[in-house]
Amino acid sequence: MPSTSSAILATLQHHASAINWQQLLSEIISSFDCTTGTIHFLDKDSGMLKLKAQQGIPEFLVPKLSEIPIGKGMAGIAAERKEPVEMCNLQTDNSGVARPAAKETKVEGSIAVPMLLKGNLYGTLGIAKPVPYDFTKEEQNSLMQIGEEMSRYIQEHATAGSSSV
Repeated sequence: MPSTSSAILATLQHHASAINWQQLLSEIISSFDCTTGTIHFLDKDSGMLKLKAQQGIPEFLVPKLSEIPIGKGMAGIAAERKEPVEMCNLQTDNSGVARPAAKETKVEGSIAVPMLLKGNLYGTLGIAKPVPYDFTKEEQNSLMQIGEEMSRYIQEHATAGSSSV
């Protein structure tokens, strides 16, 4: 696990007040030597993934990423399958997993992981590099652990009636 991943997990596990999701995303992106990323929370009422934080996404693409249906694009497929979805080079992908607009991000090596707690989906976390890259099993596991702690935080603060989640 990247050394700063441990720090991210510790921050999430011992965070009593509201989390700055934008700052957390920046720390995750930096920890994995990436340049771009998103955090989407699951809106249980609509069943859509709603953008909570993003970094490095071109401004004109943000509206297309603000709401993602389960099963569409990398984040939506990661949410649907409840497992990581990865691409070594998003720019050359022909599988149909990445949406056409995703290529406009100019990223290549990318991964989206579901944020799960006890099998329940809370959202997705996605990060990407500007070069072709295969995320290692260790990196995937670290991202899944981070997603689990994010989910635990969301669950605890949602049940406490906190509007700052």
